[in-house]
Amino acid sequence: MSFYQDRQIRAYGLFLACISVCIVGMGMLLSSMQMNLAKDIYLSRSEAIAASLLAQDVPHTVIAAALTNTEVSEEGTALLAMAGVDATAESGLLPFYAQLQRSSLAAAAGMAILLVIALFAGTWVFFSARKRLYSQADQAISGYLCGDYSQHLPRSSEGAIYQIFTQVEQLATMLQAKTETERQAKEFLKKSISDISHQLKTPLAALTMYQEIIADEPEHPDTVREFSAKMSVSLKRMEYLIQAMLKITRLDTGNIVFEKDCLNVAALVSQSIRELTTRAERENKRILVDGDAGQQLVCDRDWTCEAIGNIVKNALDHTGPGGTVRIHWEHTPAMLRIFITDNGSGIAPEDIHHIFKRFYRSKRSLDTQGIGLGLPLAKSIIEGQGGIIAVQSDPGTGTTFTLSFLTEL
Repeated sequence: MSFYQDRQIRAYGLFLACISVCIVGMGMLLSSMQMNLAKDIYLSRSEAIAASLLAQDVPHTVIAAALTNTEVSEEGTALLAMAGVDATAESGLLPFYAQLQRSSLAAAAGMAILLVIALFAGTWVFFSARKRLYSQADQAISGYLCGDYSQHLPRSSEGAIYQIFTQVEQLATMLQAKTETERQAKEFLKKSISDISHQLKTPLAALTMYQEIIADEPEHPDTVREFSAKMSVSLKRMEYLIQAMLKITRLDTGNIVFEKDCLNVAALVSQSIRELTTRAERENKRILVDGDAGQQLVCDRDWTCEAIGNIVKNALDHTGPGGTVRIHWEHTPAMLRIFITDNGSGIAPEDIHHIFKRFYRSKRSLDTQGIGLGLPLAKSIIEGQGGIIAVQSDPGTGTTFTLSFLTEL
């Protein structure tokens, strides 16, 4: 994780590099200016000396030799000392030197001030940007702690700080998903308890009433037998309700592991409707099975039988005497479809989008004993195995449920 992957840090580093280049450039410029100024001062001083000597009728050759001489003698040094021009002299008393000193200090101070201002301005911009970045991150993280995930941390593909922000964002996403899952689980539990309580209320009230009647009339065997049979029906209803809810809950929570095997579709359907065939005969209804007897399907035998059985039972519940429930299947290279069709009362348009909801029962339902769990359970089973369940219905004509399974390669 490179420190200079951060775009802001790279920009600040580039700014410091530019400042360094400016310092070097200004130093060279100042040096050049000083050299030119020293040259001008030297020329001005030489001109002044030459003018003074000429005024005293000193020969030109002597003046020229004096100005071009580079040797230093003790006599010359002593003479200058007598005139007050030596190393101990004050700068302001030396001709032209004060001007050189003032010019140099002014140029150096001006350049230093400009560089300091630029450095502070660039540093202020950098740290202001970092402060805004950290403030935005602090606001988002504070929101996460309070359960508000609407804000997001600053995002970028570069920089160590942004990589940390990305990891924190992923952690917040996981926390949000966990929180939402827990909320949904609580809502589901609350709704399930409410639904079960509502569904158990009627059979429990009936059981209480039947028990009171039996207790009040022990000397009437026929009455006792009649209400004992009704108690048995209520108990079976309660047992079915509890078992169905347990199955749906296990399917929804992923606690069911489907044990898939390659099964014969005809045998699978036959096992699914075995107990329902007797009921159909008793109610003067028919269950017809039609399809390729050799067709295979990869699925869980027991759970798939329960799903098909629940749909056929629902078809019988909504089909009058003399009605027919037909089961047939078709195979394509990619999919196997099982169709369960009845010529019963059909499903009203306002009900068809709700039939897979738990405990949903249409006001027009002929099944006064149903509790509305058969179809939701069938849907959970089919979809849990990667299949799809669909329904088509025309009121007064009949209903077709289609179970679609992908062909295992």
